Parts: sequence; C-alpha cells; structure tokens
Amino acid sequence: MRSRVIMVLAVLAILLGTGLLVPTAYAELAGDDDAGGIGGGAAAEKVPAPAPTEPPDPTLAAGPVSVDFKGQFFGWALMDRKTGKISGSKNMTSTSSTESMFKAWIVSDYLRQLGDKEPPEEKLKYASLAIRDSNDDAANWLYVAAGGSYKPPAGGQPSPVLKRAIKICGLTDTKRGNVPDYEGWWSFTRMSPRDAVRLGDCIADGKAAGPKWTKWVLNEMAQVRGSVTQQQDRSGGGKWGIVDGLPAEIKSQGPVSIKNGWTPLSYDGNWHVSCLAVTDKWSLAVMMRYPVKQGLPYGAKVCSSVATQLVTPQPGAALKVPQQPVGKL
Repeated sequence: MRSRVIMVLAVLAILLGTGLLVPTAYAELAGDDDAGGIGGGAAAEKVPAPAPTEPPDPTLAAGPVSVDFKGQFFGWALMDRKTGKISGSKNMTSTSSTESMFKAWIVSDYLRQLGDKEPPEEKLKYASLAIRDSNDDAANWLYVAAGGSYKPPAGGQPSPVLKRAIKICGLTDTKRGNVPDYEGWWSFTRMSPRDAVRLGDCIADGKAAGPKWTKWVLNEMAQVRGSVTQQQDRSGGGKWGIVDGLPAEIKSQGPVSIKNGWTPLSYDGNWHVSCLAVTDKWSLAVMMRYPVKQGLPYGAKVCSSVATQLVTPQPGAALKVPQQPVGKL
C-alpha cells in the first residue's frame, strides 16, 4: 500500500513538472529579448511603409510600332546614343531620298571646313535659312561652297560633300541619287533610316560640324519654324513630324533638334518624306514614299505616330510602390 502511494505521488510530480516546463519552453521559442510575440515581451517591431518611387523620366526606347501606312515605302530607325544600339523596322537598311533632311549635313560640312574662321555674315545667314526655313537657294549656295557640284562625278561616284558624309559619319547604306535628269542632286541622295540616325548622331556628337560649330547647328535645328501647311516654292515650314509626337516631359529635358525633308515628285507620283530628330539621348528617323494625293500632312502624322509609340514609359504611368517587408515576430 505504501509503495502504491509513493508511485502515485511520483507520477503526479512528473505531470506537474511537465505542465510547468512546456509553456516556458514555448515562450522561449516564440519570442526573444528584443521582440515580443506570443510568448510575451516587447511589442512587435514597426516597419515604416516604403515610399512610392517615381517612374524614370520618359525617353524614346526600342519597341513595337504599328502604322496603317498606305504607300510605297515606310521605314524607321532609333539609335540609343548612350549605347550606340540601333533598332527599327525590318527594312531599316532600305533607302529612300533624303530631300531637305540632307541640308543639315550640307550646313555642317560647310562650317566644319571653316575651322575657327568666321564665315561672311551673309553666308552664315544662308546656313541659318537652309535649316530654319529649309531654303533651297541658301542650301544650294552652301553645297557648292562646300565642294559640291551639279555635274555628277563619273562612274556613279558620290559628290565630295556626300563622300565626306559617308566617311565621317560611318554611313553604310547611303549612295548617290539616280533620278533621271537629276542624277547626283543632293536632294535625291539615297539614305536608309539606319544611316539617317547615324547622321543625326554624327551632327550631335560634333563630328559633322566640328567643335566650333556643333552647338550652333544643333540650336538652328531646334529653331526650325513653320507648320506643315506653310509651304512655298523654294522654302517651307518644317516644324512638324517627330517633334509633334513627343510629350512635354521629353521636350522639357532639353532641345530637340530636327530637320525634315519633303518633296512631291512627278517622276513616281509620290511624296518623299524624311523626318529626323536628335537629342542628347537618342536619334530617330522616319522615311516614306506615298501617293501625292494623300498630302504632306499624312506623312507628318506618320512621323509623329512613330515617335509617340516609342515613348517609354508612357506619360501618366502609375507610381511604383515597393512591396512592404513583413515585420519581425
């Protein structure tokens, strides 16, 4: 009897001891000295919610472009000027005529050859008019002064002015125009969208006009004036196209230098339209040929549409809110 009592007391002692130890062990597992929890102690650590981050400044970047184009040729190319990478349409190496877009090179080539010398005031005015108003007579004078000629070199060779553009700017698809009765004319220079963005980069990085005149040329290109409806026989408004497709957030980042080319040509019944724009971040070109009856505003809208579709991120993109980390228990 006495042994049974001793056994019962021993069992009770074991059970009571286990009941006291389990909560203590659980508390030690669930909490520690610094953070509270189920086991008691200090309150849970409060982690502040992370602030939303602003999206990066918009720019132009490679992406899909969809245009309901009705015409003979449409191509575009975009250069990231920080990396030199060129993206664009599948036919961005195919060529079309530059028209007045080439005037940006003619002016740059003429001024670079002057070095540190100042041109006569009248001639500098020609350079300004050739870009700002796309004045044909001013461009023609500068073309001849830079070494060009309307008598094409033998053997299908490019003029000295075009030859320098190919060499200095690293153009690989560009060639002399071959329009009957106008062979060798600078306006009919055949250039691809890929080479056009290289030309824009060449002007912006100082190779085209040289150290003394680069800023001047880029500023003139940023001052192009006149709308798509303001056209004359030997000059015309050229502030349209790519620049119209850019949001204010991009335009406010710095100057957008542009030079467009446009001519309705009777020999093929097409408008030949070329759009070029360059900033410190990118160079964009859009080139096309389409029926004259569609009018110049049609081409201007196509250039604008391409630019708008390449804006990244799109204006009004939502703020990014980082995921809040889980607090420590």
